[in-house]
Amino acid sequence: MAHLEINRLTKSFHGNRVLDRIDIALEKGTFLSLLGPSGCGKTTTMRMVAGFESQDEGTISIGGQSIDSFPPYKRNIGMVFQSYALFPHMTVAQNVAYGLEQQRMSRGDIRKEVANALEMVQLTGYEQRKPKQLSGGQQQRVALARALVTKPSLLLLDESLSALDKNLRSAMQIELRMIQKEIGITTIFVTHDQEEAMTLSDRIAVMRAGRIEQIGSPHEIYEQPANTFVAGFVGQSNFLKGTLEEAGEGRARYVLDNGNSLFVPIPASGPAYAQGTGTILSIRPEKIRLTRDVSAQTGIKGTIKFITYVGSTFTYLVEALGQELKVQRQNDSNDHSFRQGEDVWLAWNAEHQTLLTE
Repeated sequence: MAHLEINRLTKSFHGNRVLDRIDIALEKGTFLSLLGPSGCGKTTTMRMVAGFESQDEGTISIGGQSIDSFPPYKRNIGMVFQSYALFPHMTVAQNVAYGLEQQRMSRGDIRKEVANALEMVQLTGYEQRKPKQLSGGQQQRVALARALVTKPSLLLLDESLSALDKNLRSAMQIELRMIQKEIGITTIFVTHDQEEAMTLSDRIAVMRAGRIEQIGSPHEIYEQPANTFVAGFVGQSNFLKGTLEEAGEGRARYVLDNGNSLFVPIPASGPAYAQGTGTILSIRPEKIRLTRDVSAQTGIKGTIKFITYVGSTFTYLVEALGQELKVQRQNDSNDHSFRQGEDVWLAWNAEHQTLLTE
């Protein structure tokens, strides 16, 4: 039995359906990210799990017990908000102890549990400081300690790292994941940052317009996207729209809607490639090989139109097959970078392409 089960969760506001029959099942200790653009329903999903919103239809269960009729304070759920919501007039220790005091735990046990929680988030020695005396990262740790000190059965994180700068955010992602794995708490994290979701998660639910487009591991979501929305939202992808016209001897002729055509390699295993079916061929920019070798006749000829340099990588905008394709290459010191206006050849492996629906 799953630790958290969400079945056919549905919600409408003023006649507008914002959640449409959401299904999620999580084993104990799983870290799930709800990933999607603003307005897709991810925060509404979290608020209904927390009990701040009631669903129109569907059920929510934790540990096999329905929590649909429980108010928020009886759901045994810890939550860290985007703003951290620390009490400014309280010390760090008082903030962390607040939930335990509401449970009427003894003073001695409270001191022990607060000390353990602050040690877990590496804030021992900060007990008497006020929130305004802390950095953003330290405030985030206090909020996390306060959420975990009551030993909840589920942890909810509502874009709780978004207020941090990039370097601190990256460091906190690692710390948060290490703490979550150490204590083994089932966690749901709301984010619109696909890199953050990939870094933190065991599983990712990609949402759009109130529905889950795909749920799976970060590797599955990235390497085997269910459709063009997932492929375009999680990372970058090149899309070639067309039809498979001929297939045989390990490759197929793919006719693009703009009249151009190419031969694409067909993987030896995987889904069948139906001929005559309109599809979209997706290739990630980093999967495309770029070469000056004109003998690479199995490749596609193109011309570099623009180059972007971001330190660790080069991104090349290449005109080929009547459209522009993105190609990414690592900044290898042994590699002589290509030049704008240069003619090049592009190629990729069969397993690195995906045929998708809209």
